[in-house]
Amino acid sequence: MWVQLRCGIEPRTLAALTVVLIAASVFAAYHFWTGRPQTVRAPAREMPAAMAAPTAAAVPTAVPAATASVRPGGVVVVDVAGKVRRPGIQRLPPGSRVVDALNAAGGSRPGTDTTGLNRARVLTDGEQIVVGAPASAPAAGAAGNAGGPGAPSGSGSPSGPISLNAATVDQLDTLPGVGPVLAQHIIDYRTRHGGFRSVDELRQVNGIGDRRFTDLRPLVQP
Repeated sequence: MWVQLRCGIEPRTLAALTVVLIAASVFAAYHFWTGRPQTVRAPAREMPAAMAAPTAAAVPTAVPAATASVRPGGVVVVDVAGKVRRPGIQRLPPGSRVVDALNAAGGSRPGTDTTGLNRARVLTDGEQIVVGAPASAPAAGAAGNAGGPGAPSGSGSPSGPISLNAATVDQLDTLPGVGPVLAQHIIDYRTRHGGFRSVDELRQVNGIGDRRFTDLRPLVQP
């Protein structure tokens, strides 16, 4: 009433002005309330996909390691020579036996005597298996070396034919005209060509001429 009488404002105008002032006050209070600082909660930390991928992939990598301890790696390398269909180097799994090496070489040739081989024996890496060598050949070589230390090298005569595919350097050394060097040449030829298939191949060994071959021919066999 005082404002109406003092300022000469009509009641309707005064009411409208009052409504405007109240609306302005409410609007200002709303903006003040919504603009106040608020506590923001930190979002939950998530594992990046790039970091989670190696963790998932790390599980199967432990499986091959366990498998490798069960199945040992590597192979057994042997030289199969003599009367087989495919003489030469054979690579077999660990624990293989002589019969496995013979099968890998295609088997022995028809008519070959394999009684001197222990086909159930476990193979050793780097060994040589000579198929078709007579069982008496090592004994004949030993008999040739039984002359004692006084016997001259290469001058003894063996009691039977020596197998070119099974004889050692010492056994070949007992043949007439064959010393340690020539005996090693014979061994090297046998290794390179997978064994002797006939006595005539002895001519191709370095250091053996026609005369020496004639002397050795009745004393050796493949």
